[in-house]
Amino acid sequence: MMKSTFVSREKNDVKFTMEFTAEEFEQAVIKAYQENKGKFALDGFRKGKAPRKLIETQYGEDVFFEDAINNMFSENYPIALDELSIDVIDKPKADFSEIEKGKDFTITINVEAYPEIEVKDYKGVKIEKSEFPVTDEDVNKEIEDLRKKNARLVLADRCVKDGDMVLLDYMGFVGEHQFDGGTAERYSLKIGSNSFIPGFEEQLIDAAVGEERDVKITFPEEYHSEDLAGKEAIFKCKVHEIKEEELPELNDEFAKDVSEFDTLEELKAETKLNLEKAAEARALNKMKNSVIEKVFNANEVEIPKIMVEEEIDAMMNEFKQQLSQQGLNLEQYFEYLQKDAESFREDLREEAAKKVKTRTIIAAVAKAEAIEVAKEEIDQELELMAIQYKLDVDKIREMLGAENFAFLEKDIKIRKAVDFMYENAVIEK
Repeated sequence: MMKSTFVSREKNDVKFTMEFTAEEFEQAVIKAYQENKGKFALDGFRKGKAPRKLIETQYGEDVFFEDAINNMFSENYPIALDELSIDVIDKPKADFSEIEKGKDFTITINVEAYPEIEVKDYKGVKIEKSEFPVTDEDVNKEIEDLRKKNARLVLADRCVKDGDMVLLDYMGFVGEHQFDGGTAERYSLKIGSNSFIPGFEEQLIDAAVGEERDVKITFPEEYHSEDLAGKEAIFKCKVHEIKEEELPELNDEFAKDVSEFDTLEELKAETKLNLEKAAEARALNKMKNSVIEKVFNANEVEIPKIMVEEEIDAMMNEFKQQLSQQGLNLEQYFEYLQKDAESFREDLREEAAKKVKTRTIIAAVAKAEAIEVAKEEIDQELELMAIQYKLDVDKIREMLGAENFAFLEKDIKIRKAVDFMYENAVIEK
């Protein structure tokens, strides 16, 4: 059976060996022969039927050595890491002893591992108590927002005001030229939404139904159309219709329409309770972040460059996804900012380094306190994910796969370590 032996560690560079017996190597060569014999065609034998000895005679005794060693390495490397409790962050470099048939051999591994630190001052951290009291004004604002969400649009027999929805025609001109994309009929525009070019919507205020009005604007210098960027334009507009929001009356009927409650007082009570829960969560989050920040400042950690680069990669991928949801891509974004990928990565470096250092410190706390994740905790997390994505738990488990499943376990452990630091903090009013 493969024997793993720890050799040395200098900062984050770890060295260890994997030792194999001659018998283990022979079994690996047999397996490599079985997997690859179909690639060889020898006279007198159908393809895949040639005996191993004849193949080795013709192609060399070591013809299956490389595949055998690769198989042995890929199968046993994760086992060795687990046995020696090494958490690696980079690809390994392997050196092999002289390989001969019938002899034991050794693979020497050099690999960069996660930093090992003795985290200090993570218990008894002094922080200020955070509180976000919920007032009647907060409750009333929430109820008013609910009214606005349930408002209906009605025709207004007056001139345009801020907040109105207007139905209008417009034609855009630069000089005498009517430009493409600057014309629409019976277009619905909410005044004050800032969805049009700056200065456009404000100039429609006080316009009456049927009125024709010229709106003068200047396109931004960074406008997406180079033909229009920075140029003055006139939009010839005609207002067809003005609608305003009519808010529902604030009474028990309103409460019945928008909630499960029969009275307005019950709705307000529930609203206050929800606001208080959100305020408590916000306060708790702020205090936990205060603990993390103080422990962060109390510990010096030398972070491997590759960890920072990987974090920057992750941040860029996340940003790329956000842009794609807006119909944009990184190239367009860089062009708009007049940047390139390298300078953008540099902009992210400080934040990435801070994230990596924070995780490393919290992971060290988890290790120091021997924090473990129970199967029930993982199952509970999977159930929450299943509810969030409206999928079966088994489907979530299948979609995660082994690698992401390990990340999930690490995330839970990190959260438990943060909770441990908070529970052992000194909270001062």
